Amino acid sequence: MKITFLGGGNMASALIGGLLKQGFSATDIQVVELYEAARERLQQDFGVRAVAALDDAAQACEVLVLAVKPQQMREALAPVAGKLANQLVVSIAAGLRLADIGRWLGGHSLLVRAMPNTPALIGQGMTGLFADASVSAAQRAAVDRIMAAVGSSVWVEEEALIDAVTALSGSGPAYVFHFIEALEAAGEKLGLSAETARQLAIQTLVGASALAAASPEAPAVLRERVTSKGGTTEAALKSFAVDGFLPMVERALTAAAARGHELGEILGADTN
Repeated sequence: MKITFLGGGNMASALIGGLLKQGFSATDIQVVELYEAARERLQQDFGVRAVAALDDAAQACEVLVLAVKPQQMREALAPVAGKLANQLVVSIAAGLRLADIGRWLGGHSLLVRAMPNTPALIGQGMTGLFADASVSAAQRAAVDRIMAAVGSSVWVEEEALIDAVTALSGSGPAYVFHFIEALEAAGEKLGLSAETARQLAIQTLVGASALAAASPEAPAVLRERVTSKGGTTEAALKSFAVDGFLPMVERALTAAAARGHELGEILGADTN
């Protein structure tokens, strides 16, 4: 499978590094990157071909991964509009809808929208995927193989659900980091040093997440097993309930999803 990346930033670099570790050949990967320093880094780090513009060799790929910033996508796609044939186009640009990308490409429909998150940078990412109806099962499998380079992935059957994916897993790492901050600050107020509080907070989340991933039980069951009647955990959970923890999380994700939908409208507008 020959893959060309349009854009060579952090997420593209993570994908390229992961693909090479999976056994892909550097000769099957190309990158179109405007900045010379970035091209030199990509060539040095990965041994891939990096060019300043999409030439015939770069266009002769099976999969074109769109990894430029959403605000730059329309301009970046202009040189290739109407020139693609059977290439599968995978966009990892947040917010951009397939209808807009297809229009900017001159009516191309072999499109997949991907929403990865930042843990992809260490191979622990979670990606939500949506495909146009014209994308075949084999092409979906190819996308799964590409995204497996940086973690796990799930498919949704409606593009609107990508806004929910963005709210939950796309923005989710920030919520986790914020919770770590809160645990650390509370631990310090209880007398722990900042270093000890941070170590306890981070490893608790790492360990609990690993346990949830490995267990066949639902998170609610695992929570109940930690919670003894009249114990310390119950006291903390009751405090969470009084403060409306679950509704607060729901409101936060609803706000993120709504903003994702709004950004899609703004980024895809012809007046941009």
